[in-house]
Amino acid sequence: MKKFLTILILIPALCFGQVQYPAGKVNIERITSQYLQNKVGENPTRRVSVYLPPDYDTTTAKYPVIYYLDGFDWNDSLDFNMIYLNKLFDKAISTGKIRPVIIVVPNECTSVGGSFYTNSPITGMWSDFTAKELVTYIDKNYRTISNKESRGLCGVSMGGYGAIKIGMMYPDVFSTVYALSPAILDLANEFGSTADCYKKASQLKTLNDLKNEPLFETHVVVALGRAFSPNLDKPPFYTELPFNYSGDKLIINKEILDLWNKNLPIQMIDRNIDNLRKLKALKLDWGRNDEFSHIPITCKIFSQKLEKLGINHYAEEYIGAHTNKIVTDDGRFLNEVLPFFDTYLIFEMTN
Repeated sequence: MKKFLTILILIPALCFGQVQYPAGKVNIERITSQYLQNKVGENPTRRVSVYLPPDYDTTTAKYPVIYYLDGFDWNDSLDFNMIYLNKLFDKAISTGKIRPVIIVVPNECTSVGGSFYTNSPITGMWSDFTAKELVTYIDKNYRTISNKESRGLCGVSMGGYGAIKIGMMYPDVFSTVYALSPAILDLANEFGSTADCYKKASQLKTLNDLKNEPLFETHVVVALGRAFSPNLDKPPFYTELPFNYSGDKLIINKEILDLWNKNLPIQMIDRNIDNLRKLKALKLDWGRNDEFSHIPITCKIFSQKLEKLGINHYAEEYIGAHTNKIVTDDGRFLNEVLPFFDTYLIFEMTN
């Protein structure tokens, strides 16, 4: 369960040197969402951390906004209290990596680890919450440049999946998308049909069984099932899985697999070509040595499919693992992600 968490904890708590840069501040909001009313006990009141640049309180300026989506079993509190993303943002602004910007980090973690930023009929409408309710709230309560040209979306791992998916669904809300190490773009390797996680998931009987399950991927497929193919008649997890077993015999449930495919970004491309063309800029990157071996494979397939369709985007493989080159001084967030948004977002009000 804690594989992703452990990887992140291995990142030094403060990666940005000893120089003190002018500090922004982080406001904590709590939004009771209409979209996240649900049938399985998830909390519809979500914590949201809002980073404001150092000059926010001394000017009347309006700012573009970047929405950042977390990975599986992670949240905004850990972002700002364990890996100190605010320090990274302070440094980025002070050193000219990006002009002053508002950065919004919602907690969309769930009781089983992750919402996958997906509209689910039982756990809540997480895509709609992000693109509609959250954006509306931020625009109402902060000095934002409230148009899509000044609004970006990014995320890491499950959050990278969410950034790509929501970007495809809502190109009239977000103009610019960056996905770091996006997970589950399709089912392959440790999430392929013969992966151990499906057999293990089908053997779980109680929530305590899930809590004690050591294989991280098992937790992920339970969360995917709640998001993609929920079934209220199958407590305690309320999931259907596309791959099951009778003894050692693999049984493929095509109806459920079709539901999963409708939510996998590689499979979504053909239905969203026009929406993808509306995006001003799209980039994904991944580490060559990612611990999750499906990620380099599916990222390349995703990029190649976009290329064949003539959809402009950027795709880059770098020497790194799943998270070790994300929030370090030489990492992607400081040196690639924020400069990317500085290039493509509009920072000035236009009539």
